[in-house]
Amino acid sequence: MGSTPARTFLAFHYDAKLHKLETTASSIRSFSDIEEANQALFKQGTAEDHVVVTEKTIFHPQGGGQPSDEGIITKTLPDGSIASTFRISAVRMDAVHDGQALHLGRFEGPPFDVSDTVEQAIDVEKRLLYSRYHTAGHVLGAAVRHLLEAEVPGFDELKASHFPDSASCEFKGLIEGKWKDPIQKKLDEYLTAAMPVEIDFWDEDDFRENGLERLIPDRSLAPPGEKFRVVKIVGAETYPCGGTHVDSTDLCGETKVKKISRAKGISRVSYTVA
Repeated sequence: MGSTPARTFLAFHYDAKLHKLETTASSIRSFSDIEEANQALFKQGTAEDHVVVTEKTIFHPQGGGQPSDEGIITKTLPDGSIASTFRISAVRMDAVHDGQALHLGRFEGPPFDVSDTVEQAIDVEKRLLYSRYHTAGHVLGAAVRHLLEAEVPGFDELKASHFPDSASCEFKGLIEGKWKDPIQKKLDEYLTAAMPVEIDFWDEDDFRENGLERLIPDRSLAPPGEKFRVVKIVGAETYPCGGTHVDSTDLCGETKVKKISRAKGISRVSYTVA
């Protein structure tokens, strides 16, 4: 049901407050018909599911430590009635075709067709929760760096998970348990300061000019000829990031350091957001 589509325009990269979007369906395939590499992206996929690609999307695919958005895609008739609904349970970036966002879900009623104009609508409550967790994770990372970069031998920031049930930030170097309360204090300081959270787009020179050569991403992570997306916590840190965020650090809500665990030279600081 449709040839291989072009790259999906990731509308949420430019406006994360866009909760509805009109776009065009460019590919519709049953889950059983997609490539094995893409089937492996969706552990919950079954023969009853379909995978839809659209020209644009407001759905954040799982990645960068952030869960994927959920929601629906609908086709509406001229009289305003809904002709078709596609309920999305997961979104991933295509493992085979460069730059395409795959929306996994099930049709409720008859499916719409390739080239149909459709409307996307995300689950706003989940988007806000994931945005709060993602921003809080970056604020925690900034707090730990500013507090411990000169205190912990070999310190560096590594990966992070912003999933509500397993949120944590990992750091190179051993962070002792005595730092839990100071980290919480620094984190609280950044949260209550209501630091603006801004989205920008940088090239390699921008990273160098800001003294952040260590953060220059792999060139393959940005579309050809385009800049890297970064999130700037004004007054704290800047991170290469494709995720969604709240507008200022106070909007994360109450964020608590749960514990610090250590293994094989890596420290994990876990956190919760209320």
